[in-house]
Amino acid sequence: MKQLDLNRRKLLSRALALGAITALPGCNYEDPAHPDVADWFLHKMSAFNDEMQALLFNPNTLAPTFSPGMITNPPRFNAFYDMSQAPVVDPATYALELGGQIQDKQSWTLAALRALPQEGQITRFVCVEGWRVIGQWSGVPLGYFLHRIGADVTCKYVSFKCADGYYSSIDMASALHPQTILALDFLNAPLTAPFGAPVRLRIPTKLGFKNPKSIMQLAVSNVYTGGYWEDQGYNWFSGS
Repeated sequence: MKQLDLNRRKLLSRALALGAITALPGCNYEDPAHPDVADWFLHKMSAFNDEMQALLFNPNTLAPTFSPGMITNPPRFNAFYDMSQAPVVDPATYALELGGQIQDKQSWTLAALRALPQEGQITRFVCVEGWRVIGQWSGVPLGYFLHRIGADVTCKYVSFKCADGYYSSIDMASALHPQTILALDFLNAPLTAPFGAPVRLRIPTKLGFKNPKSIMQLAVSNVYTGGYWEDQGYNWFSGS
């Protein structure tokens, strides 16, 4: 019954957003004479959706997990470039740089990250384009890592910059979720370049584009930094 009520609340928030858009008088979103009004209003509705999703987010609710026999094989590659263009980062020289509201900003090697407690999961990856796959990941729980480096977990955002030029950010509540990990392994083997080597974010409570690959920098702050797709109009929170 609780899940049904939650779904109804989500549906209501979407209906309100849609109703508000359709009620805007005299606004033709394909009319080049009114681009500023349309853009302003859609950005307002996107911000409203972000706020509603954040309010509905339950940090204690886990994303569904699956059995090994349900893993998608072969795995599906996704990025804003062809697989052959995936950046290759040397694991021997890799160093995760830290910034923002963090006490210990010493960079982390891959070996140091692997020495931390590891968690595994078999979860569903959902793309904003509509397809979904099930994969197996393991790595360092992000919440554990943030506490280990003395991050100020009262800050609003955790942001990431990647070797391929991608960047993204997530809310702190989602960063501390027990299933959010800095993934180091995929399908029981170290990550390969196409799937985000040497370190990627795996966050099963959000859409796929919120799972940045080949992370080079991590920062904690109260400054909103957006994201590659978010800055092009995608909903920022994009989670459950």
